[in-house]
Amino acid sequence: MENPKVQEILEKQVLTVAKAVEEKIDEEIAAMDRLDSDDLDAIRERRLQQMKKMAEKRSRWIGLGHGEYSEIPAEKDFFSIVKASERVVCHFYRENWPCKVMDKHLSILAKQHMETRFVKIHAEKSPFLAERLKIVVLPTLALIKNAKVDDYVVGFDELGGTDEFATEDLEERLGKAQVIFSEGESSIHASKSGAQTKRSVRQSSNADSSDSD
Repeated sequence: MENPKVQEILEKQVLTVAKAVEEKIDEEIAAMDRLDSDDLDAIRERRLQQMKKMAEKRSRWIGLGHGEYSEIPAEKDFFSIVKASERVVCHFYRENWPCKVMDKHLSILAKQHMETRFVKIHAEKSPFLAERLKIVVLPTLALIKNAKVDDYVVGFDELGGTDEFATEDLEERLGKAQVIFSEGESSIHASKSGAQTKRSVRQSSNADSSDSD
């Protein structure tokens, strides 16, 4: 049987919380009531400006090739592409099944994440880049921010170790690297950011190589 004193304390705590919530709602309603037409017009104007800036940004992204998953035709084109977009996911691939699996997921994410450029380049036809960026295992995703390779997704090890991973698994991994942003989740932090080595696409650096596939 419950202690009457404990029950009374719990009831008082519930009432206190309920009262605080009610007061907060009342404050928000009162603040809305105090807004005059000039305030509402200012809010509306700010919102319109935000929408205009976003529309301009989306238009610029589309002009750069965002929103679709495309192939970089030659090594020399790689540099201009990564310089033009703030965030780029580049799939180093060859004609095999694992790379085709990665293609499928990247095609979906490219349409969902307009803020990021999604591209692929044939690793065996790009020996300079493959050597400079230490690409060994295929598929490898180079996650590029501000023209620097910030992170890598190598093979499927981080995606469950199987080619049956979900698109959401890859989306989560790219989100942790902050190379894509989901609405309402722009403050995602990379869990292993401290362990990653930033590498300029114009400079080589020493890195541990993985086993080749």
